[in-house]
Amino acid sequence: MAAPKAVVSAAWLAEALSGAQAGALRVLDCSWHLPKLQRDGRQEFGQSHIPGAAFFDLDGCSDPAVPGQHMMPQPEHFSRCAGELGISSLTHVVVYDASDFGLFSAPRVWWMFRAFGHNLVSVLDGGFLNWRKEGRPVTAEVQPLPLAEFKANPKAWIKSYQEVLDNIQSKQFQLVDARAEGRFRGIHPEPRQDIEPGHIPSSINIPFTTFVHPDTLKMKSENEIRHLFEDRKVDLNKPLVVTCGSGVTACMVALGAYLCGKEDVLVYDGAWMEWFTRADRSNIISEKK
Repeated sequence: MAAPKAVVSAAWLAEALSGAQAGALRVLDCSWHLPKLQRDGRQEFGQSHIPGAAFFDLDGCSDPAVPGQHMMPQPEHFSRCAGELGISSLTHVVVYDASDFGLFSAPRVWWMFRAFGHNLVSVLDGGFLNWRKEGRPVTAEVQPLPLAEFKANPKAWIKSYQEVLDNIQSKQFQLVDARAEGRFRGIHPEPRQDIEPGHIPSSINIPFTTFVHPDTLKMKSENEIRHLFEDRKVDLNKPLVVTCGSGVTACMVALGAYLCGKEDVLVYDGAWMEWFTRADRSNIISEKK
């Protein structure tokens, strides 16, 4: 089956949910928030979500050996998570989140499905914020989900700490950091305790928020996104790896690149949390005095 559009509108989703194809569709609320915001994605889902949606637990569907960093789970773990949500290899998955950015954590889940070989996945443009802004229905009702069989077919889309370290000298790939500019430069604090700001040598900063229009919070056009990469001298014809604080918003860069035709963006999964705790101080670039 051909891959659907990577980004779908609220109007498209509303029509799909009321049409004949609704049975082959699974909508996932993938809300995850930084701890400092004191927001509970699952609790908020229980209060209000898109009718028929299920909750995707990003923390629960991560490597349990590295708590708090959302490292990719083993294929069997991901297969179980997907199957328990009623997702099979024929299910078209639409992901969204309820962040104030329009999109925050949903692109990470979009990328995870693709990294595990499932291309029938789309992101809801503007997220839950836009869905509500358009006056579309919400509910607190949680529907029971039938179990399904999902078999993950993982791709080699993860970069390790050592590979990123080696790349400082070898420059085999471009590394784009999706964190806010102040965190990247080292002049604004990181949201996590005991982690200082700064960036990996030779990395390029494209904040994840720059991929959406600031007024509508919907994704920018392919042409606008292409210019975004060009302005930062990122060549989409060359290997691209993305990173951020803990591997979540990095996937917004991957989504933007996908919309420009680059489908094979890799993620440095340990991200800045791992880099700061493991790297030599000479490999932490910061303007902080």
